[in-house]
Amino acid sequence: MAAAGAELQGKYQKLAQEYSKLRAQNQVLKKGVVDEQAHSASLKEQLKMKDQSLRKLQQEMDSLTFRNQQLAKRVELLQDELVLSEAKGKKSKKNGESSSQLTQEQKSVFDEDLQKKIEENERLHIQFFEADEQHKRLEAELTNRLQVLETDAAQHQAVVDDLTRKYIDTIEKLQNDKTKLEIKSQTLAREAKECRFRAEECQQQLKNLHEDLGRRLDDSLSIINEKVPFNDTRSSPYNALNVPLHNRRCQLKLRDIAGQALVFVQDLVTALLNFHTYMEQRVQIFPIDSAIDTISPLNQKFSQYLHENASYVRPLEEGMLHLFESITEDTVTVLETTVKLKAFSEHLTSYTCFLKKILPYQLKSLEEECESSLCTAALRAKNQKLHNDMKKMTAAFEKLHIYTSLLVLPSIKPEGLLRTNYSSLFTHIAACLHGFHDVMKEISKHYSQKAALEHELPTATQKLITTNDCILSSVVALTNGAGKIASFFSNNLDHFVAALSYGPKEGAQFISPLSAECMLQYKKKAVAYMKSLKKSCSDSVPYEEALANRRILLSSAENRESLAQQRQDTHLRPAIPLQKRVIIALWKLATSDSYCSVGHQFGTGRSTVGAVLMEVARAINLELLKRLFRLGDLDTHRCWLCWAWLP
Repeated sequence: MAAAGAELQGKYQKLAQEYSKLRAQNQVLKKGVVDEQAHSASLKEQLKMKDQSLRKLQQEMDSLTFRNQQLAKRVELLQDELVLSEAKGKKSKKNGESSSQLTQEQKSVFDEDLQKKIEENERLHIQFFEADEQHKRLEAELTNRLQVLETDAAQHQAVVDDLTRKYIDTIEKLQNDKTKLEIKSQTLAREAKECRFRAEECQQQLKNLHEDLGRRLDDSLSIINEKVPFNDTRSSPYNALNVPLHNRRCQLKLRDIAGQALVFVQDLVTALLNFHTYMEQRVQIFPIDSAIDTISPLNQKFSQYLHENASYVRPLEEGMLHLFESITEDTVTVLETTVKLKAFSEHLTSYTCFLKKILPYQLKSLEEECESSLCTAALRAKNQKLHNDMKKMTAAFEKLHIYTSLLVLPSIKPEGLLRTNYSSLFTHIAACLHGFHDVMKEISKHYSQKAALEHELPTATQKLITTNDCILSSVVALTNGAGKIASFFSNNLDHFVAALSYGPKEGAQFISPLSAECMLQYKKKAVAYMKSLKKSCSDSVPYEEALANRRILLSSAENRESLAQQRQDTHLRPAIPLQKRVIIALWKLATSDSYCSVGHQFGTGRSTVGAVLMEVARAINLELLKRLFRLGDLDTHRCWLCWAWLP
């Protein structure tokens, strides 16, 4: 339920975040709508002002038109007056000449005034036309912009309505989730209260149990202090007499480690065999091929010794195999009881002696290669490095032989190696193995360089190239095997120190072979005792049933005792064979003869026939009934059979 509450809480938080986002978007949209509305209002004000200016211009245009009409009427009036004055001039020439002069002046003034009025009228017409066009254009622009703004406002309003609707739905959903969470929180609080109450009850019970156990412990300690006056756990000499416990887990771990070591030793033995064998082939073909010419007596002797390598190398694998087989679950593997380690140490000593024996010949063989006319300066340098590496390899095996001989001392002479030196001895062995691995890496490096230089020689044959490749592969395998053994030993160094030297509890001495034998005997007794405890008890007859059928059960028990006696050979008579007992039961079941007649038929007593019949019937019920018959209710048929065959 806590997980469900956490999930609902997470959903609630997610909805709250979505609500806050929608609310922020709503505020932004509202602000945009308000700005657009303000802008639209300002545009409306500008349009209103433009309308006012347009009306003002129209009024001015009307006034100018009216003035133009007045001027036109005045021009007409002046023309009429001019016509009248011309008519009067014909009547009086004198008067006419003076008046014509005056009329000409007035006409020029009127024409000039008329021209000015016409130009002003034209200018006003042009201004009016331009103002009208500008007004129409501005009105169209404002109308289009107003439509766009109204469309945007409608879209914003739709978005606002949608967001408002989503906001309302989200609020309703959040309120529903909040209600559900409140209900669940109340339920969880109620359950937590109940759990707290049960925890308090359990704590009280635990406290009571602690007090009860404390009282019992105090009573037991007081009884022990009063009734057991002899306590030998405080004395180290007495503790040394204790038989240590059998550590089965440690034995299984040691067997696993021994199995891994066996695999590594087998790989190492294979690599050593290949190395010595291919080295023998190389001596036979370089610097002189034995198939063409006779090799030197030194190389002949060296080849003869190398041919014997299997008799020194293979016992290492056999010794490790025997050591692995000696470590089982039912043994005690410590340095004092690991007697098979001595055989492996002897085989390692034998192989070390073999390496010491072939080392001078190997060094002389390298020197002979250097003295050959085919040997270059680079080859001489590589042979000198291999000369030093072979010495280091023999020295590494000699160190391993010495340390392994020291490991064998506890099983031969326990006082020959102190317990405090175990850790340092295993540490030196690990360092020696790593040193052997480093030497093999140097040999692999130098020999690969030497083989590359020899392959470049004009006299290098395919046989020499193949042999060098085989030797190089065996050296690489030997290097890898040495590295695996060194890493394996270093990784299990702590286990070697802790597992191979345990002793009695609270004791300060090694475990002796006698203590190990006692430990194994006690372990076998304990296993036998546990098996006896696991045996299922035979079903007993209920008391009421036994009381109701006491006569039948008593007779059956007597018959069983009699039958058990009849199964044993005595000085007076032999036991009834199994085949005869089966025939007696089958004869009784197949015929209607009495027990007396059946006993007379087979030479037995009446009670013996009844006991044999019951035994065979019980065997049929227990063994053959389930194999040969498939009845509906086995218990019913079994009871009927037992009742029918009772004597």
